Amino acid sequence: MDAVVCIKGAKGRLIVSGIGKSANIAQKLAATFNSTGTPALFMHAADAIHGDLGMVQEDDVVLLISKSGESEEVKTLVPLIKNFGNKIIALCGNESSYLAKHVHYFIDCIVDEEACPNNLAPTSSTTAQLVMGDALAICLLELNHFEAKDFAKFHPGGALGKRLYLKVDDLLETHEAPQVNIDAEIKDVIVEITSKRLGATAVLDKEAVVGIITDGDVRRMLEKHSDLKSICAKDIMTEEPKGIELGALAVDGLDIMRDNNISQLIVMEGNSYSGMFHIHDLVREGIM
Repeated sequence: MDAVVCIKGAKGRLIVSGIGKSANIAQKLAATFNSTGTPALFMHAADAIHGDLGMVQEDDVVLLISKSGESEEVKTLVPLIKNFGNKIIALCGNESSYLAKHVHYFIDCIVDEEACPNNLAPTSSTTAQLVMGDALAICLLELNHFEAKDFAKFHPGGALGKRLYLKVDDLLETHEAPQVNIDAEIKDVIVEITSKRLGATAVLDKEAVVGIITDGDVRRMLEKHSDLKSICAKDIMTEEPKGIELGALAVDGLDIMRDNNISQLIVMEGNSYSGMFHIHDLVREGIM
């Protein structure tokens, strides 16, 4: 906990460093810290003693990762960093090591043996480092009150980013808003559904949305009736259709559609009809 408080209270960044396989873990953890609200940089221990140590600034905290705690590069780094006045945290698998004894905070990553049958290749030890590093990141995330909207700022690309920032109105730009009057003839309903290519149309009474008609409703109507002249929109519409606000997240729309086993949602801006949101929009954006 003291190590978490140290990182949280630092005015600078978190510098994450290691050698060998521990360097690979350090690089991954630096990325995790950055994406969860703790500014971090990766510094390879070997490169650090050949010039990269210059990236360590006055208010930074250094996280050193090592299985043995006895690597020459790490042992060289420790006094240099301490001379700068920076705090050092060790993720280490040897509590009796030079590293464990000469840092400000020691986090135990000791494992009984490696998963490697020869007990040589770093496997269990690197997993322990990864788990403890991720635990540090999540503790800091909670202390910083880092929420989904903050996460979205750092993940704008790919399906993950879209789930966090893409809104319903972003998907309506290329859509027309299918609509018919409540007294519209069935022919006009079919033409509207077909021409707007969203598989449904909203039904309006003046400017108020009072229902929805899907292509499934039309097929069921054709199965039941042979004389279509007397049928109008209000006869086959579903009243009180499911809807979503224009500024809502697209993924919230997906949840509503899944919960109700439907493919379209009426989109509203206050009391005004704005268009229709289709599940195919989410498929096209890679959210599903």
